[in-house]
Amino acid sequence: MSEETEFDPEATEEKEIGREMVDESTGLGSVAAHLYRGEMERTVEWRARLDTTTNWAVTVMSAIVAYAFSGEVSHAVILAGVVMGTVFLFIEARRFRDYDIWRSRVRVLQENLFANALDPSAGIEQDAWRADLSEDYRDPDPKLSYRAAFSHRLRRVYLPLMSAVLIGWVFHIWAFNPDEPFLESAGLPGVSGIVVVAAVALYFIALLVLAIPHSAKERGESGEAEHGDLE
Repeated sequence: MSEETEFDPEATEEKEIGREMVDESTGLGSVAAHLYRGEMERTVEWRARLDTTTNWAVTVMSAIVAYAFSGEVSHAVILAGVVMGTVFLFIEARRFRDYDIWRSRVRVLQENLFANALDPSAGIEQDAWRADLSEDYRDPDPKLSYRAAFSHRLRRVYLPLMSAVLIGWVFHIWAFNPDEPFLESAGLPGVSGIVVVAAVALYFIALLVLAIPHSAKERGESGEAEHGDLE
């Protein structure tokens, strides 16, 4: 009986399957093409879900701010817009975490398989990419924490959006109550202006803290097994 050989994904001949796709007549190229097409379709689908969430957030928050300036409407309506933005942020962070699963797989195939097939002289980006990808298919797991996804969407979309709403809130108070002190005008029924302003300030400070990236991947730096920069 012949001895069983153990698969070594880091062996030279196993790393270079991109070259094999081009140099040898095998069915590997067809299989890889179908696999890549399927992963790309999932990536595009989840990207569309992200864009839909962002579009709804912009539309809803813009409509709320526009309504607040349409007449004698309380500035609390604008604060309600901030709350709605926060709800969309939580939804989009979860969707971005799922999107990153498919995006990461596509980047692994692009960097280590197709790039190597097009130019074998450059080699591969990750030595154990086949083992990593195999493990990902056997036991799919998010590669990005919820906190990291939340931070990313906050920096890229929601912090600028909510900051614009905050400016609208401040301008609304000044524009509709020009003769009253700001802190007095910021008050709500049963709540003093100082408490309202303090709560809003603490909320935005918390957003700034959460927006700080904690890892190289969150900062947009690619590294081994990170599957490329975040978009």
